[in-house]
Amino acid sequence: MNSSFLLSVVTFVYGLAAFLYLASWVFKKPLAGTLGTWTAGIGLAGNSAGIILRWIESYQLGIGHAPLSNLYESLIFFAWTITVIYLVVQKRYKSDIIGVFTSPLSCLAMAYASLSPNISDRIQPLIPALKSNWLIAHVVTCFVGYAAFAVAFGISFMYLAKERSAVSPDGLIARLPEPGALEELIHQMVMFGFLFLSVGIITGAVWANSAWGRYWGWDPKETWSLITWFVYATLLHARMMRGWSGRRIAFLSILGFMAVMFTYFGVNLLPGLHSYGSSG
Repeated sequence: MNSSFLLSVVTFVYGLAAFLYLASWVFKKPLAGTLGTWTAGIGLAGNSAGIILRWIESYQLGIGHAPLSNLYESLIFFAWTITVIYLVVQKRYKSDIIGVFTSPLSCLAMAYASLSPNISDRIQPLIPALKSNWLIAHVVTCFVGYAAFAVAFGISFMYLAKERSAVSPDGLIARLPEPGALEELIHQMVMFGFLFLSVGIITGAVWANSAWGRYWGWDPKETWSLITWFVYATLLHARMMRGWSGRRIAFLSILGFMAVMFTYFGVNLLPGLHSYGSSG
């Protein structure tokens, strides 16, 4: 079994986990939620095995490197980090419903990587700029940050739905956690993601100086990473210093993740040093 086939299977495992979470929420079946968590765990194990196997395969091809160097590999790692974070959050808060709003993000990342005809799963040699020990540090920190923002994005929709149900009570929405707990969780996820994104930008600057002789060059991905950083910095400042709360924080979290998605995908359409579609 090669890594690409295994990771393709994981796509459907994550999809099944998302379905089980949804079924648990809609039909009030706790067993389905428990099965969803176990299924997500199995998917995470397969995701981990696929990453490790791909790393081994790269060495067998004589071009050994960490599987973090292109869009396919970054999507696989993105799905892995989202799953790890939401499973930890779900266990801490003892709420399977969190998986309803976050597990589809893992599935979508895997599906785009595995099923899109525009993304190659071939293991390729690193271009010269990527042959650096900073590769792992930069990509891992950035994507841990992105994954935390993804979880905050899903929880933001939970918050908005719950807040609306306070005006128009609904049996389905009423089973979501309380707004105060959701808002605090959004804040925690954004704080966590902001820390890792900051470290990711710093390691990227150091890497850029090593590869191209300058720390910052206003490349499109560098610019949009900074814009994303400012969006989340604004959210944290507004909450802590201006007393913003509730809907405004949820909407800023959603806006921030839109910036993340453009930083991740949109800038690949623009000419620049990152236009080869690598992560980071």
